[in-house]
Amino acid sequence: MDASGNPAPKLYAAREPVFPRRVKGAFRNLKWFLMAVTLGIYYITPWLRWDRGPGMPDQAVLVDLANRRFFFFMIEIWPHEFYFVAGLLIMAGLGLFLFTSALGRVWCGYACPQTVWTDLYILVERWVEGDRNARVRLWNAKWDLHKARLRLTKWVLWLLIALATGGAWVFYFTDAPALLNNLIHGTAHPIAYMTIGVLTATTFFFGGFAREQICIYACPWPRIQAAMMDEDTLVVAYREWRGEPRGKLKKGQLDPNQGDCIDCMACVNVCPMGIDIRNGQQLECITCALCIDACNEMMDKIGKPRGLIDYMALKDESAERAGAKPKSVIKHVLRPRTLLYFTLWSGIGIGLIVALFLRSPIDLNVTPVRNPVYVLLADGSIRNTYELRIRNKQAEMRDFAITATLPGPDGAPVELPLTLEGVEGNVAHVAADETLTQRVYVTAPPGSDMANAGLTDITIWLQDQGGSDRASAGTVFTGKDG
Repeated sequence: MDASGNPAPKLYAAREPVFPRRVKGAFRNLKWFLMAVTLGIYYITPWLRWDRGPGMPDQAVLVDLANRRFFFFMIEIWPHEFYFVAGLLIMAGLGLFLFTSALGRVWCGYACPQTVWTDLYILVERWVEGDRNARVRLWNAKWDLHKARLRLTKWVLWLLIALATGGAWVFYFTDAPALLNNLIHGTAHPIAYMTIGVLTATTFFFGGFAREQICIYACPWPRIQAAMMDEDTLVVAYREWRGEPRGKLKKGQLDPNQGDCIDCMACVNVCPMGIDIRNGQQLECITCALCIDACNEMMDKIGKPRGLIDYMALKDESAERAGAKPKSVIKHVLRPRTLLYFTLWSGIGIGLIVALFLRSPIDLNVTPVRNPVYVLLADGSIRNTYELRIRNKQAEMRDFAITATLPGPDGAPVELPLTLEGVEGNVAHVAADETLTQRVYVTAPPGSDMANAGLTDITIWLQDQGGSDRASAGTVFTGKDG
């Protein structure tokens, strides 16, 4: 109650359920196609196989958290190569900026997981309960056996989709067939069941009940997108100067004094967000373009030209009002902002591809062991200890010869005495796709400049015994004055 004793205004309006009507058209067909492709990729990818040789996982796409690796068909990403993942994330962000600046919220309308799964849930709902009018009647009807049967059938189908969604996600993190067998027999890790449970519940709730509320209240993108858009951005809009004043058909005839809009509400009834595009741009609009299909269908029926609702740019409004021809789509899309986004996006992509093909098949990391800093041997020589981490990125065991050098007086490298702990000779055997930690001892002869000096720069070398691959890492040798 306020100071006057009147009821205080509500700060939150209860959700009005949205029952989108079925529509046919080019944009609806595009959404069906993208939904099939994206869901197909999501559900099928964990089951694709890729032969990487003996002892290696054969799942084509695998996030191997246990061994801290990521596999994507022929590509393997190690933890120290996370910059590839970071680069892909940056490309995804720039791609989102690019498409938003050119075509508004096309990501939200066509490929966002919330949109895709909501579309799938609405498809199931329509199949079970009927199209819009039937669903509205069922919503308003009292509970009886018929309503309970339809609702239970719909919820069970939704739950099965949600379960498949949660299950598909965990299959990306371990061998899918083995995990499925463990899940069925109850022997999988509890985290797998917990993850599937959480994802099943959220998919069921977000796609079945929350729907447009997630886009309006939970997603930050509607509030950010304005920074990527300008008056050249193509968005779904209503040609008010052509449609107004709107009015109903009278005896099948159009009033010559009214606009093309016959106020049939087709654009409103097909909108999954429940908005009226004729009221102008709104935060809730996800640019799915279903209202374009619905309006075009109605224009065909009454013999009016299509495009009353269409993709258009704000810059063209004054030209169209005056009867002039708007700019072409190409001119709207190819402008400095979008070209800048595309240049950055493609530059990062090219850089990642170049880095991928130029990366070494072996990695070497050298760490001096400082406890003790050096050891004085009986013959007066000085010995330093180093710990080498040798990473073999290939799918076969490899033998690496290890040497240590320092620059000689004439610039030519001088090889230093070196031994490997627990290994005869100076050859380390590294298993396929594994990392070996090997302790190495480098010795400076007694009385040498290196033994008497403080710190001397040296280089540790790896040479593949069965090929030409070579790697090196610089470090320091500590002498008596170090």
